[in-house]
Amino acid sequence: MPKQIRNVFISHIHEDDGGINEIKSLAGRHGMIVRNGSVTSDHPNSAKAENYIKYQILAPRIDWASVLVVYVSPETRHSWWVNWEIEYAHRQGKKIVGVWAHGAKDCELPEALEDYADAIVGWNGESIIDAINGESDEWHQPDGAEQGYRSIRRHSC
Repeated sequence: MPKQIRNVFISHIHEDDGGINEIKSLAGRHGMIVRNGSVTSDHPNSAKAENYIKYQILAPRIDWASVLVVYVSPETRHSWWVNWEIEYAHRQGKKIVGVWAHGAKDCELPEALEDYADAIVGWNGESIIDAINGESDEWHQPDGAEQGYRSIRRHSC
């Protein structure tokens, strides 16, 4: 069966760059090629002006993607940039999916993700693909256990 291809912007903190390749690999093993439009250390952003970064670098990449995926790790909650990317994607009508980092335990979600996520899934390839494709609107705990729709709120790390 041919793999489906999706244009995705993976919102994350730079310390989690390695998780981006892990998401892409996990999705690939389950039948989806994820083309990531986010800024990573492989394709860095050296700009300094906030509005330039927002509207000349990030916004076009989010606009290009059909889905914004948020890689949720212990420090993601505190990233002003991650919250801005989520809010921008929401204003553009993008599907927003949170994916708990592999091995994550009880991390806090970014506030904008709490407000706008369509789904939050654990580290499971099928769950990630279902959420990206809009076939799931469930919220899961970091271990993948179902919590129902929007019932996860704050967890402390």
